[in-house]
Amino acid sequence: MAGMLGNVYKYASLCTEVDDTATGLLTPGCSAILRSNTTMLFTVFGAAFGMQLAFDTGSEKVWNGLNKGRQWKDIKQRYMEAAEDDE
Repeated sequence: MAGMLGNVYKYASLCTEVDDTATGLLTPGCSAILRSNTTMLFTVFGAAFGMQLAFDTGSEKVWNGLNKGRQWKDIKQRYMEAAEDDE
């Protein structure tokens, strides 16, 4: 358990270092994002907004595809024409 915590702290320290000579794939991205709290805050909120938008759009397309012909927007015209014929 102690070894695993040591690895967590080692990788966390890589993200907080701002040293440009550090090697590793994660370090430049982490240092750019974690440089200040406001940058981290905007990154988290921006990512959450983007993920929500993508999820909502995708789930709505799936829902509309599965229920095509059964929703009000698909059958509204039939009832509007029937109401005009009755008058």
